[in-house]
Amino acid sequence: MNIGLILTVFVVYTLLLFFITWLTSRKANNESYFIGNRRSLWYVVAYGMIGASLSGVTFMSVPGWVGTTGFSYFMVVLGYFLGYLVISFVLLPLYYKLNLTSIYTYLEQRFGFASYKTGSLLFIVSRSLGASLRMFLVVNVLQIFLFDSLGVPFAATACIFILLVLLYTFQGGIKTIVWTDTLQTTFMLGALIFTIISIASKMNLSVLGLFERITDSTYSNVIVTDFTSRTHWLKQLLSGAFITITMTGLDQEMMQKNLSCKNLRDAKKNMLTFSAVLIFVNLLFLFLGASLFLYADALSIPIPALSDDLFATISLNYLPPIAGIVFLVGLISAAYPSADGAITSLTTSFSIDILNINSESLTDKQRKIKRLIVHFSFAMLLLGLIVMFSYINDKSIIDKLFTIAGYTYGPLLGLYSFGLFTRLKIRDKWVLFPVIVAPVLSYLLSIYSEQILFGYKVGFELLIINGFLTFVGLLIISRQNSSAVE
Repeated sequence: MNIGLILTVFVVYTLLLFFITWLTSRKANNESYFIGNRRSLWYVVAYGMIGASLSGVTFMSVPGWVGTTGFSYFMVVLGYFLGYLVISFVLLPLYYKLNLTSIYTYLEQRFGFASYKTGSLLFIVSRSLGASLRMFLVVNVLQIFLFDSLGVPFAATACIFILLVLLYTFQGGIKTIVWTDTLQTTFMLGALIFTIISIASKMNLSVLGLFERITDSTYSNVIVTDFTSRTHWLKQLLSGAFITITMTGLDQEMMQKNLSCKNLRDAKKNMLTFSAVLIFVNLLFLFLGASLFLYADALSIPIPALSDDLFATISLNYLPPIAGIVFLVGLISAAYPSADGAITSLTTSFSIDILNINSESLTDKQRKIKRLIVHFSFAMLLLGLIVMFSYINDKSIIDKLFTIAGYTYGPLLGLYSFGLFTRLKIRDKWVLFPVIVAPVLSYLLSIYSEQILFGYKVGFELLIINGFLTFVGLLIISRQNSSAVE
């Protein structure tokens, strides 16, 4: 595909993004940045969250994953829906009742200062690693198909990308992101649908004919019944539910958008609508993955060493130029939500939870200066992580993401579960004991599970195990101070 055309698509889309930023960030203040002045329209938030939730991981990795695991990922998606129900009817009411800006403030009210800081730091580590992995996936594709040809090194490409995100989120924060996510979701879904239609046309099939071809193939297998397999259907279902509860319900980035809604009722409508639509959208991505592999089989197209690259390879090299343009727009659309929401939520959490930016001793000007410094610092941190991951690109990005999440989000799951479902207090200063020990034990279990569990291989349910071990650890440090919470 012509390099000039690729560069033009990138520049035009970015200019459109900055135009929306200009419209939404006028007269923005700290409250606009953190919670959008609680004026976000629930249906706009719901639609935009589709793109934010999917990002580059789903856009690239899920279609590539179909080649080895078929449609088994769909059981994880159904688990997501169960998790969203818990968020809607358990966590959102709690957050609105306490009128939270940072959701980790709950931990201070429930357990104490150390638990509060620990929860916030767990999120900061989790989101920094996860967001940088998502961004690396997309920036790497742009590097391969555009910037390598221009002689631009990977570090410079990553720097350009982070700089653009930094500029359009600097002022408006969550108020801007709610609307830019809407634009990005539209183009991402447009690219998905257009590519499926293009593949069907190239194979001389209707979309319905392509659907029938996929259902008759081995790629469409959803249910894995081998209980020792990492993709067993029940493991996938439960893992999906708990991944959603932790990576959405206990994640400042995703909850910050919900908390920008006018009230709890709108936030619930947003979450329930979003979760239902997400099932259909993920199914489309699996359908796309099967389409890509069937098309590659039909034309004897070599499968890339990293299956994540299959979507890009076929769109840019084996489909009409318009399909390549649409893919690039969708890819860029997938890239930005991974970065903008992460930088904004990390800035929010660090400013409020660590720096106590809402302190009455600070003026509005001082708060804004601190917030801008933190915003810039996290942009630089993510840039460094993206460059670091470029040297260790050795396995599927989605697998990396969920593996890391199993270690860093697990203690958050344990903390919130203990707070919500028991009335026990804990020795707050001892909270690091279970938070550190649980991930270590989980890691050892993941390595030796087949030897000690008679062939059973731990998969994404590692997150559940980690949360359970944290819960047990909290129970242990609560026994000497077990008076009921008033």
